[in-house]
Amino acid sequence: MRDLAIQVTHRPGEIARLASALARHDVNIKSIAGMNVGNQGIMRVIPDDIEAARSALAEANIRYEECELVTSLLENKAGELAELASKLSNGGINVNAIYVIGLEGELVEVALAVDDIKKAKKLVE
Repeated sequence: MRDLAIQVTHRPGEIARLASALARHDVNIKSIAGMNVGNQGIMRVIPDDIEAARSALAEANIRYEECELVTSLLENKAGELAELASKLSNGGINVNAIYVIGLEGELVEVALAVDDIKKAKKLVE
């Protein structure tokens, strides 16, 4: 699973511009996160089809950075995220983004963009 990080200007229409570009290529958004600091923002998207998303963004002249994600299934209870974050922290892993990508019963699936994917995958196994 991969995500796309897109820097945007904090102004009306940026979400629509990104979502429209992806929609024109029939890309479904599995998860999305965004925030702004001052007049700049970042949007992170997990598309259902990474190849189509790459084409869509290229056609719309939207620059992005791409990242492989590590996933983990957690129990839906207090302390689970803290335990996962501690494992990564103790392993020297920086987390750049985190998403909730699924909920099923008492389980929560999260996806993380990290600075060392190979090491992170070993730590969360």
